[in-house]
Order: sequence, then structure tokens, then C-alpha cells
Amino acid sequence: MSRDILDHFPAGGPRGSRPAEEKAQQLTSQGQPAKVVMDLPSDRFLVVRAES
Repeated sequence: MSRDILDHFPAGGPRGSRPAEEKAQQLTSQGQPAKVVMDLPSDRFLVVRAES
């Protein structure tokens, strides 16, 4: 299964900071549905295109 990765962020961000979720919300509000998934091997949050 392949996914379109729109952006990525390190998992160890500052406490209370949620840049991946903010980016997904921004893209979704611009008409490009997106969601956040965790990539465990790279320890990163990925913003991917949400499947309709």
C-alpha cells in the first residue's frame, strides 16, 4: 500500500506542539483532505492524503 506523503515532522517536538495535525487541518481547509499517521521506523509523523 502506497500513500501520498504531503509533509513530515519529527515525533519529538516540543510539548504541546502539534505541527503535523496543524498542517493536516490547514490542507483539509484548503480542499485537500489530509490526515496524520505515525511512521514508527523513522519516528516521524507523516501528513498523508486522506482516502475518500
